[in-house]
Amino acid sequence: MKNIYKIFALAMFICFSACDELDENLTSPVEVSPESVDINSLYNKIQLDLEEMQSDLWYDPAAVSRMIAYTSSYQYVDASSANTLNDVWQDIYEGMWPDIELLVEIAQERSLPVYEGTAKILKAYTMFVLVDMFGDVPYSEATLGVEVISPSADSGSEVYASAIALLDEAITLLSSAEDAAAPTYDNFYGGDVDSWIALANTLKLRAAVTTRLVDASASTATINEILSGGEFIDTESEDFEFSYGSTRENPNSRHPLYNGGYETSTGDYMSNYYMWLLRGEKLDDNGNAVVDPRIRYYFYRQIENASEQDVTVYSCHFSSYPDQDQKPDHYIDVDPRMPYCIAFVDDGYLGRDHLNGEGIPPDGELRTLYGLYPAGGQFDENSFTSQQQSGTTGAKGQGIWPLMLSSYVDFLRAEAALTLGTNDDARALLESGMQKSFDKVMGFSSLDATTFSGTVTIRGEEVSIEDAYVPTDDDVAEYIAYVLEQYDAASGESAKLDILMKEYYIALWGNGLEAYNMYRRTGMPSNMAPGLESGSGDFIRSYFYPAVNVERNANMVQKNITDAVFWDDSSVTLY
Repeated sequence: MKNIYKIFALAMFICFSACDELDENLTSPVEVSPESVDINSLYNKIQLDLEEMQSDLWYDPAAVSRMIAYTSSYQYVDASSANTLNDVWQDIYEGMWPDIELLVEIAQERSLPVYEGTAKILKAYTMFVLVDMFGDVPYSEATLGVEVISPSADSGSEVYASAIALLDEAITLLSSAEDAAAPTYDNFYGGDVDSWIALANTLKLRAAVTTRLVDASASTATINEILSGGEFIDTESEDFEFSYGSTRENPNSRHPLYNGGYETSTGDYMSNYYMWLLRGEKLDDNGNAVVDPRIRYYFYRQIENASEQDVTVYSCHFSSYPDQDQKPDHYIDVDPRMPYCIAFVDDGYLGRDHLNGEGIPPDGELRTLYGLYPAGGQFDENSFTSQQQSGTTGAKGQGIWPLMLSSYVDFLRAEAALTLGTNDDARALLESGMQKSFDKVMGFSSLDATTFSGTVTIRGEEVSIEDAYVPTDDDVAEYIAYVLEQYDAASGESAKLDILMKEYYIALWGNGLEAYNMYRRTGMPSNMAPGLESGSGDFIRSYFYPAVNVERNANMVQKNITDAVFWDDSSVTLY
């Protein structure tokens, strides 16, 4: 027995003497070293992490801002929970950020500034997202691994400042990297360095407009500096968007919103209020609806008339049918023409009202769906057909997540010009933003050649889909002229801002976060739909911390939905 102990002690001595050297010469079969990483595969994963984050981020900010219907509750406090946005938190903290940290380390070792600079821009974008959604969040201690098991939260303002510093680092890296190696696959810009620099400056401009309520002078100076430099997103070719394919499987490369509504499931409820803004909210001098030419691209109607369905279809809450005479008084108080239960009488736009938590009736093949833009769905050519056809219709999911488009930038610049007096012309940018949005949306026609090459019989005459339903240049010009006329007639900054923000809101279709930010910043459109019940409670000024954060992090305490993010000074009344 003593000999056994001696042998063990000797073995331990030998190990203590030589194991360090042994470790240096062994490669773990389960761990990937930085030297062996395929940096292009890692870069591709980061892009997919961002796509997954954006998909997980769509519903809640879009629903709270009335782009789509919030259907989980009658009150804000119950509309979300600590589990609602777990995926977004994990997409960033467990997915993107560790991957970006590793990529930056490798890029620095291998002198690959394009990889490093663009990855830092993507990280900065997610930093803005976290603050905008949750307020104060872990950042400085968030990627220290086992050194800090429970990272403390940094203030939202500090995270914003760190994101801007990261963007400046990226601009410096990319400005001298014209001939440097670029990623083999770049979903966003195909490796074009100038476009990435434009994005970095645009994100700084976005941050300046977002924070204008709490630091107007700094915002004004930053915006004017960026404008004078001229390097920001101002053309469609520089749009920051994630693009999808049309492959159904192996792999499924289609837009998530297409997968959700064009297979065998029913998809989200569209917002009656948002559809009404495009279909009937604007009236000409004769009281006729001024219909937004984008509406057939945004939405697809599966039925011709939403007001003449079986009683079992509706969940109107205050009546069995969508009788506008049963409209609740608090709707009328906001806008006497506010739609109730359906978006528009004698038309096929079937959605739901804001904060309608009724059960789900048998309406899956009747409710309005996401259209061609941006989800790659079906253009509305009055076929009124169920689209649950195993993903065989429309553009087959070949859509985009629009993250920051040139049209958005025009509207942000117009807002800054109107509210801060920056070196821009708000009216001219309102016009430009609308035109760019129309060009972007209508350009999606090329993604569905089958539909747009078809014909339809109208009053016994066969005409092309193009001639029958696609808006003309004159249609677009008339709409823009109408809005500009309303803008010119509006008295005072607030009234003009209301018109500007309404058009920005409409152009934002597909980007719920920017709509949520815009509403908290301005409280506009001023006739935003109220909750279905009059007592919907306090508005969600920021979301609960995800449970995966609070339950696993000893330094995080759950917050309230009434807690405003740092750039929201609570001067705007929200409902």
